[in-house]
Amino acid sequence: MRRFGRTLVTAALAVAVVGGTAGWASGDSQSAVTGPPPGSAAWRADTAYGGALPDPATATPQEVARFFAGLDDTARAALVRSHPLVVGNLDGAPLPLRYEANRLAVAAAGDARYASLAAPGRRILAFDPRGRGQVAEVFGDLEHAAHVAVIVPGSDNDAASYDARRAPHTGPAGMARALRTATGTPAAEGSVAEGSVAGGSVADRSVAVIAWTGYTTPVGVGLDAADGRLAAAGANRLARFTAGLDAVGAPDPVLFCHSYGSVVCGLAARHTDATDVVALGSPGMRADTADALHTGARVWAARGPSDWIADVPNVRLAGIGHGADPTSAAFGARRVPAADVRGHAGYFTPGTQSLAAFAAIAKGEAR
Repeated sequence: MRRFGRTLVTAALAVAVVGGTAGWASGDSQSAVTGPPPGSAAWRADTAYGGALPDPATATPQEVARFFAGLDDTARAALVRSHPLVVGNLDGAPLPLRYEANRLAVAAAGDARYASLAAPGRRILAFDPRGRGQVAEVFGDLEHAAHVAVIVPGSDNDAASYDARRAPHTGPAGMARALRTATGTPAAEGSVAEGSVAGGSVADRSVAVIAWTGYTTPVGVGLDAADGRLAAAGANRLARFTAGLDAVGAPDPVLFCHSYGSVVCGLAARHTDATDVVALGSPGMRADTADALHTGARVWAARGPSDWIADVPNVRLAGIGHGADPTSAAFGARRVPAADVRGHAGYFTPGTQSLAAFAAIAKGEAR
């Protein structure tokens, strides 16, 4: 009975502590945004192309890719203009079409919170204004990259706050920029025809990084952050997103999963073709061991000495808590050095051991 009482106290503490990058604020319950993108009904009803368009709710990314491959440029451009929210979020659609569709969708939203996403030169790979909003942005040339990394953030991230002022190297975009810089990818990247650099061609060395805020994250600290409901919904979206990358010929990605984002990655890992899954500042991955993730990817874990996530009890009881500490020896993940990381959001700070290790993992050079 005494042991059971301790377990209940620990579980209650997990509810009070588990959270994301925002720290110790109280949380509000969130409704997960799921299903096909806005505008899907009008898309399904469009018969201007001589047959049914691929159903965003049921068509696989590979089927979407084959559909667009059969269209000429005029038809593709017409679909972008008529259905920007669908094309912009349709995994398997050609990347340039998605970038243009999302530029139009952001402009059409007429919301000042999103206006900066339509700035020239930005590569917005997904934009969904429902709820708090979701967004994914590409840093680099995803069409020609030799390596792809995906940042999966934790609590308090959404499209509305995506471009908010933050401390450098934090937040999805800041982490993505820092990682891409750390990989040493040349500024003039792209195809082999663009030339070569010392140590190999530009294409051989290029890394594209995607900041993926593609799920409904918890807000602050509360039950949403302590249970797996939002993570399960996010895992489904992440798995489909990575299938979409595969459908357009992108390299198998490396997933960098911060805080509650590591819970998402833990649930999604077996359904993705990721080469590596990196959990940083993790409260747990809903698995007792790395093997229990049932993934062929290499699993890595990092936690800095001053990261408050260490105070989160690694328990699971009645759905509360996220299980074993991924940095523990028993979990069996490869350890990422993080002795010089400060706080919960400092893993991508330039000059840290963790960022150097992340860059090597992203380039396929870590062993």
